Amino acid sequence: MSSKPSALEPLRVRVRRFQFIVGLGFLSLVVGAMLSVSLVLRLHARVNALPSDFLRIPVAVALENLWVLAVLPTLCYGAARIVALRTWTTAVGAALSGGVFVIALNFVRDGFEGLSTGWSFASALRVVAFVGGILLSARAIRAGRAAAEKGSADAEAKAAARKSEYDEFLKAAEAGGARLEQREGGAAVEAPAMTQETPAAGEPATPEGSASPPGDVPKTPAA
Repeated sequence: MSSKPSALEPLRVRVRRFQFIVGLGFLSLVVGAMLSVSLVLRLHARVNALPSDFLRIPVAVALENLWVLAVLPTLCYGAARIVALRTWTTAVGAALSGGVFVIALNFVRDGFEGLSTGWSFASALRVVAFVGGILLSARAIRAGRAAAEKGSADAEAKAAARKSEYDEFLKAAEAGGARLEQREGGAAVEAPAMTQETPAAGEPATPEGSASPPGDVPKTPAA
């Protein structure tokens, strides 16, 4: 007997989905932080060599927010290839979870002063990068779902082609078996006919009911 679904099953599904989204944002933040640190160490001299702050600040903000601009869309695309994800729920939720972790880290590092500082050009660029990362993540999810649907359609087409090939092979095998059975039946009919054929020429035919063998000559009585 199949057990009835529990009333809490929809809640469990939502909790698992929430955990997946939060984990996606945290993983993108961790991977993006490692990537950002590596690139900043390599490009620090070149970024500082730029002639204007209007060039240095956007590059620095882009390197700082690689987790939402590049890593999160990549992870969303890969996840959408495997799991059916909701576009905006996943993109916004993952970005917000990563942003909350960033704010928590800044609070631990700078305290309330880091949260209460005034807005600047870099702060506006961070907001723009965050919104752009959400848009890129949503687009990546759509692309991942489209690729997954195309892959499943291709797999179904290949399965149908293989099934048709198997059906043709089965029909050919059945036709060959039928021809073989016909040949065997014809041979079985010809075999009794060969046994009932007349004797060959040159051999004396002995009438049925004759007592004398073919080699004996009947003798007549003497006069």
